[in-house]
Amino acid sequence: MSASHRPSPRITRRRLHALAIAAAMSLGGLPAHGAEGVTPISFDPLMTVSSTRLLMNGHGSRKKAYFWMYDLALYLPGKAYTAEKAVAMEGPKVLSFVARRDLPGGDLGRLFVKGMGLNASPEAMQRHVKDVTRLVEVFAGKPMLHPGDDFRMEYVPGKGTTFFITGQAQGEPVGDAEFFAMALNIWLGRDPADEKLKAALLGT
Repeated sequence: MSASHRPSPRITRRRLHALAIAAAMSLGGLPAHGAEGVTPISFDPLMTVSSTRLLMNGHGSRKKAYFWMYDLALYLPGKAYTAEKAVAMEGPKVLSFVARRDLPGGDLGRLFVKGMGLNASPEAMQRHVKDVTRLVEVFAGKPMLHPGDDFRMEYVPGKGTTFFITGQAQGEPVGDAEFFAMALNIWLGRDPADEKLKAALLGT
């Protein structure tokens, strides 16, 4: 194939940009459906992943406009009071969510991509096009998450990140440590989804 006929890498960047725009246009976030949500849950203080005991570093709730969206807990091998330490810490890590109201899966996935794009370099987004696309596909495959439904991102070094919805693994692990750092930075990065939630996850 000649150089003039090779696919441009900008196509994939454009695709990610379109996903982010779609997320931003969806009523400024997720549309509200159903009941007023469930009360905050109590996350387990400990979790074991790949024979490693993880501690709940912090937890909080995400609110958009007047609506509670989900509760989120961060599990790490040790305590981290800064985003930098949490992201750099070696070993398994988990982001555990519980829906507070009905959440359209496709919109949720696109909002996660938007959050990644706000906190990662274009080069990092380009390196992980397949992984980011898989994240969108996973949530698009779940038309609606209902109050009390759980979803989880579980990173294991050397294997990657596995997505779980209501306790069921959604295919094989994807990505590497950099990809999970991009996921963490949706909430811990320089432009987090919610500053109060960032502080709660870091226990500050």
